[in-house]
Amino acid sequence: MHFIDAKNILTNSSGHLGMNIYRGCSHGCIYCDSRSRCYRFTHPFEDIEVKQNAPQLLEASLASKRKKAMVGTGSMSDPYMHCEEKLRLTRQCLAVIHRYGFGVSILTKSDRILQDIDLLDDINRSAKCVAQMTLTTYNDELCRVLEPNVCNTKRRIEVLAAMHERNIPTVVWLSPILPFINDTEENIKSILDECAAVGVRGIVCFGMGLTLREGDREYYYAALDKHFPGMKNRYIQTYGDAYELPSPNNAKLMRLFNGFCADHGILSTPDECFRFLNELPEREIQMSLFEM
Repeated sequence: MHFIDAKNILTNSSGHLGMNIYRGCSHGCIYCDSRSRCYRFTHPFEDIEVKQNAPQLLEASLASKRKKAMVGTGSMSDPYMHCEEKLRLTRQCLAVIHRYGFGVSILTKSDRILQDIDLLDDINRSAKCVAQMTLTTYNDELCRVLEPNVCNTKRRIEVLAAMHERNIPTVVWLSPILPFINDTEENIKSILDECAAVGVRGIVCFGMGLTLREGDREYYYAALDKHFPGMKNRYIQTYGDAYELPSPNNAKLMRLFNGFCADHGILSTPDECFRFLNELPEREIQMSLFEM
């Protein structure tokens, strides 16, 4: 990894604040879109770029804002990669968010988030916290191939359960679902059953399939050659150079997904989920006579 002094840490899109403390990732997921060349990495993807002044930048930015909002993190780079174990920049940023009364929605695949569950609990009590987990593959052996350097799905479900016990709401990203690999009813139903059991509030799913762009495609196809001989040719014959690669089972699996979420009261459309992730409820401030 290498360290930089960033010029800014927050992005603001239509009032939604986003933050990425790191660039690159050490999880090694074979399908990672963040490897795509459109993101203009100037260093190897596994050479993590650390914005070492992130907490200071965040404090300056939040101190200047009059309106509280949710701060989202993890969309481009997991905030709980291996380097967070030592650097603890994510925790420092969470402390800043809590101090200024903002909310947070945090997306990860790692159980390292449990190191900060006390702070996430505090944020949720004073503002709002949503813990998000990506779940793609229920089978442990397949999970180790697709997402080799991070905890497996069953451990992530334990994390969701721990959040639920603290009344911290959770959202799952059911994405991507890889054609001919994990696009089975057994896989989807197993994940959905676990989501219901641990009280997941919403599941983000854009359809059963994945997207591939220049940079990401080459890495993914090399992984297919290594772990699934002949699969790359099947992809090329089926999809060519398409950006969107829907599973042949998409219609059937989406019926299963939508029906399950409706039956269990789980938010299931991207719009519903994003509305929940971005809404920060106004908290009534009750002042005692001694504070007036």
